[in-house]
Amino acid sequence: MNGARVRLDREPTSAYDPVLSGGRGAVGVFAPLCRRRPAQGGAKLVRDHNKAFCQIAADTLDCPGPVFEFGSFQVEGQEGYANLRDMFRGRKYIGCDMRPGLGVDRVEDVTAIHLADHTAGTVLCIETFEHVFEVWRAFDEVYRILEPGGVFLITSPFNFRIHGYPDDYWRMTPSCLRGMMARYGARAVGWQGYHAFPHTVMAVGIKSPVPNNGVDRLKRFVAAYQDWLAERKRERTLGERILRGVSQLHRSKGERRQVAAYHHAEFEIDVDHVSTREHDLPMFNRAG
Repeated sequence: MNGARVRLDREPTSAYDPVLSGGRGAVGVFAPLCRRRPAQGGAKLVRDHNKAFCQIAADTLDCPGPVFEFGSFQVEGQEGYANLRDMFRGRKYIGCDMRPGLGVDRVEDVTAIHLADHTAGTVLCIETFEHVFEVWRAFDEVYRILEPGGVFLITSPFNFRIHGYPDDYWRMTPSCLRGMMARYGARAVGWQGYHAFPHTVMAVGIKSPVPNNGVDRLKRFVAAYQDWLAERKRERTLGERILRGVSQLHRSKGERRQVAAYHHAEFEIDVDHVSTREHDLPMFNRAG
């Protein structure tokens, strides 16, 4: 991959603590959110850090409009909670999904979008692409409809239970997502969780030509996301911290690793067609 690379990481935590579920394994880790949403026969999941990812992007990246969200259907139990459009006020927002319903403005297949080239200013695909069988076509289509300088936001689960609408097909490793995002002139690709088995992969891409402040915007976004996670850690009550420690006693070594690193996040920024060498770029390595 051409260009320069910046690594950013910190180990913070979020307001939602998986340990407080009291469960074991992947299902136990996510039990609070699974209990909050009744059985849906398969649906995309929006987790707390996904919402923070979008909100911080809206606040720091100056995302251009119109904004298209693919996978916007708000399933039973997530009505309102999964609504992302209020984060992008002042911009035209179009929610798209394969079926009509709450949150959907137009029915679209993300692998064959009925939009002209360079139509979208920003595209959101939050916990969506694991449900797309021809996922490479979805990446192609998003890139096609984005205008030059447009922004693409994506998150997808990795260490997470099978869930489906219309089905559940893929788990992308960080390297896979980084490869899929390689065509963007500037991109921040990251993961969250235990380094050998992260629970989420995420990325922001800016389509070439990248605005002059594009890289600075990506750095600002990543720093703000890490700050958000660190703030959630500081807000944890004494009781929550005690429960977190006690709950570790009955867990396996692998489970303890997953829980301990659940809110550890690392990002790399790649920039194409720049003259700056890698060691000339600032390095961020923040530990929570």
